[in-house]
Amino acid sequence: MKILVRNLSRSVTEAELKTIFEAFGTVQSCTLVMDKKTGGSKGFGFVAMPKVGEAKAAIKSLNGKKVGDEKMRVKKAEDRPETAPKRMGETVPESTETEAGSEEIVSAEKVQVEAKPQEKLAQKSQKHNPYGKSKR
Repeated sequence: MKILVRNLSRSVTEAELKTIFEAFGTVQSCTLVMDKKTGGSKGFGFVAMPKVGEAKAAIKSLNGKKVGDEKMRVKKAEDRPETAPKRMGETVPESTETEAGSEEIVSAEKVQVEAKPQEKLAQKSQKHNPYGKSKR
């Protein structure tokens, strides 16, 4: 089970976080999210524990526990949808099933997301304005 750990003190290391969770069972992986510019911790991370019972016990016991100067918030991590575009107009490759049942990656060229530019919206509103041009 993948666990999200938030509100961590910026001084907590991956090794320290792993040690905290190992008190509840086997830790498969432990990752702190780091700032690309500064190289420092962003104050949250993920812990993977293969046994669901151990993971649930860790979540229950550690949520709200003070580590360093902060009370960490611990919960089951939710899976992010991989097919949703991150920003309007951005395309993301999608996965499809072929007739044989194997997965195929659809190239970004095949996936299109259309966004109406602000100019089109402004032109449309001017057409319906009985007083002529807007005061913009």
